[in-house]
Amino acid sequence: MSKQILVVFGATGNQGGSVVKTFLEDPELSKKYHIRAVSRDVNKPAAKALEKKGAEIVQGDSSDASSLPRVLQGAHAVFLATFTEYVPNLKAIEARQGKAVADAAVAAGVKQIVFSSLPPASKLSNHKYEVTAFDSKWEIEQYIRTLPIKSTFFAPGSFMQNFQSWLKPRPAGDGTYIIAAPYKPTTELPLIDTAGDSGKWVASAVEHPDKYHHQVFSAATRLYTVDEIVQTISKVSGKTVKFQPISIDAYKGYLDEGAKEPLAAMNLYVVDFGYYGPDTKHLVEHSAKQARGHLTTFEEYLKKDPIHFD
Repeated sequence: MSKQILVVFGATGNQGGSVVKTFLEDPELSKKYHIRAVSRDVNKPAAKALEKKGAEIVQGDSSDASSLPRVLQGAHAVFLATFTEYVPNLKAIEARQGKAVADAAVAAGVKQIVFSSLPPASKLSNHKYEVTAFDSKWEIEQYIRTLPIKSTFFAPGSFMQNFQSWLKPRPAGDGTYIIAAPYKPTTELPLIDTAGDSGKWVASAVEHPDKYHHQVFSAATRLYTVDEIVQTISKVSGKTVKFQPISIDAYKGYLDEGAKEPLAAMNLYVVDFGYYGPDTKHLVEHSAKQARGHLTTFEEYLKKDPIHFD
């Protein structure tokens, strides 16, 4: 029996890379699915690494509609993660990319699309906060729901990888380290090892398209308070790490100009309304049970990918 083709957009990124890894390394899935990994540059090292692992690498770009029919030819299912770029017309650019791939998938006879979405933060906050990076993906989700194709929506939580970048502990000057962010110690973040676990939800969706049709995976291992996060980092690293709340204006000072307002709104929304809104706890708990296999705890992630302290 020939394998079914799964097309993965963003295959060299964290989410897409996890999808490729999950399907190639799972003994059952690897026998059923052929992975077609889409990259704008098929010669870059990350693409070549996927090819060595057994993926088919094809040149394509969600911004280039003319490349899509060839990329999607003969495909059974598609995983799509759009790229968020903090520019003034973010929503229009991202919506155009997502809708173009969805339309091309329908035209090519693809049976299912799994889209990397996010909750409608502006709507959930009664428009107290305009969170364009969330709303742009939710807009694409609403469009996909109108199409004659099976669809499931993977809505990743706060990345564990953030603690290697903008939430990385910084030296306090006295031998301890500080994570400074516009949160409260009790703020709860739904943490996901996006590079390790994203594919576990996508695998469930692709394997059970009818069961998960039009469903949203609020994808995270579980909720962690900010206090618990710094305690876990301290425990695993052996360093003393503390949390330091900062004002939203101070936080903006760390950001590039175009990202200041959208990221500030996003963080204020999370503090006031919860990442997935008022039902965040229930949504995360339910979605965790739908993933294929064990989900990485934050402690396990830190042991696997240690923070390099400056």
